[in-house]
Amino acid sequence: VMEMQLRHFAGITEDEVIHSMYFTQPEGERVQISRMSDKTANIALNYRDRQERINREWYEYLFHQYEALQEELDFFEASISQLSGSLPGVIYDLVIRRETWETIMQKHHISRKTLAKYRKKAIAELDRMYELRDSQVESYLLE
Repeated sequence: VMEMQLRHFAGITEDEVIHSMYFTQPEGERVQISRMSDKTANIALNYRDRQERINREWYEYLFHQYEALQEELDFFEASISQLSGSLPGVIYDLVIRRETWETIMQKHHISRKTLAKYRKKAIAELDRMYELRDSQVESYLLE
């Protein structure tokens, strides 16, 4: 979803910026001579800069979110490949390819009980990998 949002990023339109600028109320006290002309002049002078800033900040936010999610997915896939024994293939088929238990049982020539045991073992191994990663990040942050 994040990748699609970045690929099709349009940002906010000029009309949306103008509308938001027109209907915002100034903060604090100020002497007001002509409310309409002052606000209109401010909008006319600043809406494009504000639109560019908002769109740039929004895109950067989406991009950083995308990078964080991609890093999590990369770590997860790398962790699956590091599982012991025949777990990587089975878990890859189960989680990444989303194959049914029946398909996996036939493909890997295992029983339902063995598949359940593999799944439980993979979860335990993945938990240890994530704990190790978390402790490394914690160590780095505390240094």
